[in-house]
Amino acid sequence: MSLATEYDKWHTKVFESAPEHADESSPWYQIVQEFLPSVKDKRILEIACGRGGFSRLLGSRGALVCGADLSESAIDIAKEKLLRDASLADRVSYVQADAQKMPFDDNSFDMVVSCETIEHVPDPRAAVREMYRVCKPGGMLYLTTPNYLNFMGLYLIYALVRHPGLKSSQPYDARFLFPQIRRFVTGAGWKIVRTDGTLHQFPLIPGRDPVPISGLEANRTIRRLLSPFAYHYFVIARKGNAE
Repeated sequence: MSLATEYDKWHTKVFESAPEHADESSPWYQIVQEFLPSVKDKRILEIACGRGGFSRLLGSRGALVCGADLSESAIDIAKEKLLRDASLADRVSYVQADAQKMPFDDNSFDMVVSCETIEHVPDPRAAVREMYRVCKPGGMLYLTTPNYLNFMGLYLIYALVRHPGLKSSQPYDARFLFPQIRRFVTGAGWKIVRTDGTLHQFPLIPGRDPVPISGLEANRTIRRLLSPFAYHYFVIARKGNAE
């Protein structure tokens, strides 16, 4: 079974469990929105758009958005939801695509958004290089991915020791530390202009949901200082200007 087929099943299951869930309300999308400039008339690629909620939000703010995802099921759901708002028909489109080898021309987009993506592809370096290739010179990357240099990482080690066969809820799920994430980005040619993080939480009781410390999210300065230990690491990067 291919990874795309496995993700078709996963997206269908997630969608059926909560058809009206607002995907764009997730914490990684919230932090991206804090730092996005005006997107009016900007060409934006959202990689791993899932069921399309954030792509539609960007379209409602005037962007010209292409949402791409490996899963055909996710794209079908996104297209169905798009039909509910005729005003977005000319601003948002969806395409099935592999982040590691995308069907877009070089220098096609003003911005690339990649939230919780690179941990789910077999070759994250290839994916970040593709993001660089399709972005215009001077264009921006907004990328988030889980970081395990924190109590969640320690808990993962504990869980793997206790349960050696433990599997992720997703078909493919790699684990990175924030220095690796930075190397993926800079190694592809991007220049990092800011890093941040969101969701500081502590797995205090085995078998229970982690306890979030919401006060850390409210103070932007403290949050940034603690970003290397946040569960979701956030990178803003720029593609160099044309020679």
